[in-house]
Amino acid sequence: MKVLVPVKRVIDYNVKVRVKADGTGVDLANVKMSMNPFDEISVEQAIRMKEAGQVEEVVVVSIGVKQAQETLRTALAMGADRAILIVAADDVHNDIEPLTVAKILKGVVEEEKPDLVLCGKQAIDNDMNATGQMLSALLGWSQATFASKVDIDGDSAVVTREVDGGLQTIKVSMPTVVTVDLRLNEPRYASLPNIMKAKKKPLDEKTPADYGVEVSNRLEIIKTAEPAERAAGIKVESVDELVAKLKEAGAV
Repeated sequence: MKVLVPVKRVIDYNVKVRVKADGTGVDLANVKMSMNPFDEISVEQAIRMKEAGQVEEVVVVSIGVKQAQETLRTALAMGADRAILIVAADDVHNDIEPLTVAKILKGVVEEEKPDLVLCGKQAIDNDMNATGQMLSALLGWSQATFASKVDIDGDSAVVTREVDGGLQTIKVSMPTVVTVDLRLNEPRYASLPNIMKAKKKPLDEKTPADYGVEVSNRLEIIKTAEPAERAAGIKVESVDELVAKLKEAGAV
């Protein structure tokens, strides 16, 4: 069985995001970039399935700027077998829209013919939560979203997913697209020997044109702004004063 894992290069989750002074977007100058945390979980899951003997090959793919090869090398160091980089933009500020990403991934899937596509449920930079679902629709494959547990049962995948009321377990026929949630696993750290080995693993570079897809944004960002600062609190001397203040604010 082959697993395809799309990964995205995003601002590291530990970095405090800054908005450009002119409000045209997020400032990426000298900012640490890393693999999207949800994608890191999907890479870890694919590697664990390989270690368990359920998977023969793990292929990672990234769509974006040329610098995303660093993200792919991280996935290779974790244990993925090979990588595909699709250079779809020259400017790091140009975020490829989910539908375009899904169309390119459809071409990759048709070429690679994986049995399972493992995606992060969303990217932490735009929070779209759409690519996996769109890819499933374009391929006509079954899908399971927000997975907190994934098991393979013959030609099917048994997925426990997080819903508003708790947990839901479903069985989907393969090939399938699964988007993973945070509780699925805890990704490993790449060891130094594996980082060195990753430099020799195959990394193919392609373009959207190789899959017959034109990259053009349909959405225009009008303005980007920092969240409103939280108002300062006040101290009260007694419970009665607290209740009075809450009544004034309409909280009780």
